[in-house]
Amino acid sequence: MSQAKKIPATIVTGFLGAGKTSLIRHVMQNAGGRRIALLINEFGDIGVDGDILKACSNDACPENAIIELPNGCICCTVADDFLPAMEKLLAMPGGFDHIIIETSGLALPKPLVKAFDWPAIRSRMTVDGVIAVVDGPAVATGDFADDADAIAKQKADIGLLDHDNPLAEVYEDQLLCADLIILNKTDLMDKVTRERVKGDIMREVPRAVKIIETAHGRVHPDILLGLKAAAETDIANRKTHHDAEEDHDHDDFESFIVPLPEYATPEAVIQHITRAVSSFDILRVKGYVRIAGKPLRYLVQAVGNRVSGHFEGRPNGNEGRVVIIGRKGINQVGIRAILESGEEQQLASVG
Repeated sequence: MSQAKKIPATIVTGFLGAGKTSLIRHVMQNAGGRRIALLINEFGDIGVDGDILKACSNDACPENAIIELPNGCICCTVADDFLPAMEKLLAMPGGFDHIIIETSGLALPKPLVKAFDWPAIRSRMTVDGVIAVVDGPAVATGDFADDADAIAKQKADIGLLDHDNPLAEVYEDQLLCADLIILNKTDLMDKVTRERVKGDIMREVPRAVKIIETAHGRVHPDILLGLKAAAETDIANRKTHHDAEEDHDHDDFESFIVPLPEYATPEAVIQHITRAVSSFDILRVKGYVRIAGKPLRYLVQAVGNRVSGHFEGRPNGNEGRVVIIGRKGINQVGIRAILESGEEQQLASVG
């Protein structure tokens, strides 16, 4: 079957909190007549991204065309999870013009690209392009950079270079597999910083890959969809850190859920999550919180030390909870103590 007759699929990758969901939501709301299906994968047990996108479902992307694969990374479970999900989408009546796959923030895109060469889907689908979404301010502050001084000291002390920065490797592998890079959150950077970050990215990627600047993931779908990269036929040119590994694991990271009671105010939520992320090595916070007297649920997110929240369009549920993602061995007890006991103090002061 020719590439023109295959259903194009776009893989949207990017580290935790880079803005992948915002980008996809913008595509859904501006589909331009395309009928789109979504496959969403998250590292934590709570399917927050899928829930957000289902709330934005429309005729272009109906809710039954949004499939969630929570609690893991599909780059590690291609045969068990990814392929069956794709076969389910392909079997849906009416068909689709485009399929978008949102990987978890800790996933590697290359194993997914390789999966499109599997007999079950290679005759019916092609990778239209791999989109890497980059959190510009996080790159600017060195969140993914190796500690050059520490590496140099190690080399001087023991005479060899054997360092491991899992954040840097995941981030770099996402860039190295990309056909297009979206530099997001540029509204939080000045021009000099944006140019510096773009230069850093270009030095990481040996191939000629275009970088597009944006804020809040607002990129026109015509730019993202229709790249016609056929990435599965170009896999040899996408060299990454994990090419020699048969399996990719996530032993360097862990996630857990913190159930939360009803908070008195949004400010109380922001206050206690800010305290938690400033006290512990938290990579990502995302989830819903019930606010006293408010009919709508409150979506709260944190990336590094940046914490934000807003009311979503769906009613409050019976339970508030957030997923926390951090490095292996993160202090779960300490984080729970801040998020749970802090609320009691807030309610007491309001009362």
